[in-house]
Amino acid sequence: MNTVILMGRLTRDPEVRYSSGENATAIAHYRLAVDRRFKRDGQQEADFFDCVAFGRQGEFAEKYLHQGTKVVVQGRLQNDNYQDREGRMVYRTQIVAESQEFAESKAASQSNASSYRPPVDPAAAAPSAAPAASGMPGEGFMNIPDSIGDELPFV
Repeated sequence: MNTVILMGRLTRDPEVRYSSGENATAIAHYRLAVDRRFKRDGQQEADFFDCVAFGRQGEFAEKYLHQGTKVVVQGRLQNDNYQDREGRMVYRTQIVAESQEFAESKAASQSNASSYRPPVDPAAAAPSAAPAASGMPGEGFMNIPDSIGDELPFV
């Protein structure tokens, strides 16, 4: 089974191209920054994943997804291995998006845009292209005191 589910923010607007031929298909490429659960030295860290969406999913990405948009992407992991012009092997892994959904309301997305601070993407050409961890309350997991374990029926 090959299934991946990620929630994160787009580091920049998707790059969309259309295949040539009679039935042109949209192909959208974007990078997703996914916050790690734990912080190092008080700083939020993120992992960056390259995603590609085809057809209607690519058209959706072109029309609705923009830098900083928080989305949930469900898809599969795919390896693209090829030989470059110098004869070297290039190994690349990307997420092929099968579904994309908004992870926050439009109002929340717009309000978070003003407090947007990007984490450092080591693979990005320009540091300003990476998204931020929103740090807004209510996102992620809630802290539950240890003493509540006696009250939970499934512990």
